[in-house]
Amino acid sequence: MSNFRGIWIALVTPLRANEIDFAALEKLVKKLLEEGVAGFVVCGTTGEAAALSKAEQLAVLDAVLAWVEPGRVVMGLSGYNLREVLAFQAEILRRDIGGLLVPAPCYIRPSQAGIEAFFTRVADAASVPVIVYDIPYRTGVRIERETLRRIVRHPRIAAVKDCSGDSETTMALIQDGHAQVLAGEDVQIFNNLCLGGSGAISASAHVRADLYVRMLRQVDNGDWIAARGTFYQLLPWMKMAFAEPNPAVIKAALQVEGLMTDELREPMQACTDTTRGKLQSVLASLGA
Repeated sequence: MSNFRGIWIALVTPLRANEIDFAALEKLVKKLLEEGVAGFVVCGTTGEAAALSKAEQLAVLDAVLAWVEPGRVVMGLSGYNLREVLAFQAEILRRDIGGLLVPAPCYIRPSQAGIEAFFTRVADAASVPVIVYDIPYRTGVRIERETLRRIVRHPRIAAVKDCSGDSETTMALIQDGHAQVLAGEDVQIFNNLCLGGSGAISASAHVRADLYVRMLRQVDNGDWIAARGTFYQLLPWMKMAFAEPNPAVIKAALQVEGLMTDELREPMQACTDTTRGKLQSVLASLGA
C-alpha cells in the first residue's frame, strides 16, 4: 500500500489578473516543503479546480511537478460525466504522479451502487493510488459506511480523505485497515491521529505548516499532552480559515504573509473586511 502518512497541503492556486501566478505558486510550494509537509494535493477544492479549465489544471500540475518529486504530488479528479472523467484521468496519468484524489460524482446524486461502480471504474483505469474524497456536503450524496468499506478494498484505492463528519465511519475505516484515513476537516486532525489515522489533507496548514507537522510527530512519539497543546494553539486559526467559503481566508492570510494576492476566480469572492480584521490578530497569535 502507498504511504500517505503525514500533513498534505490542499494547495491553493495563486491568481493575478485572473491568470495563474506561477511565480507565487513556486514561492509557496518551496516554503511549505521547507516546513516539512508530506506533499501536495493539486487542483482540489482549495485549488479552485472547478473554476479552472482542464488546460489550466494540467499547467498547475506540471508546474508543481517541476519543483516536487512525483510521489509527493496528488492530483484532484472530479466530475459526473464518467467518460469525461476517465479521459481526463488518462491525460493526467501521462505524468508521473503520486496519486489521484477523487470525490463521488456531484449534483446527480447516484445510488450507492452507482457510487461504488464509479469508483471501481476510476480505480480500474488508474495506474497510481486513488484517494477517495468523502465530502457529502459538496457532492450532495453520502457514501454510506458499508459502501465505503467495500470501495476501499479495491487494490488501487489506498486512502480516504475523510470529511464525512461521522466518527463511527472514521473508526471503522481505521480499524479495517484497508486504506489510510486522512482528516479532511482540519479541526478533526488531532482526533484522527489519536484514533490511529494517518494525517491530513489540510487547507489551513498553508499557515504555520511546521506546527501541523510538529503535532503529528508529537503523536508519533507518544507525547499526547504536547500534541494536544499544539492542536489548541492552532485551533483558532483552523476555525478562522473557514469563516468564509474556502479558500478566501487562506488566500487572505497568504497575502498578509506576502506570498501571493488574495484573488479568487468568480463567482468566489475575496474575504470581507470584517473577517480580514479578525484574521490579523489570529495570525499574530500564531507568529505568522
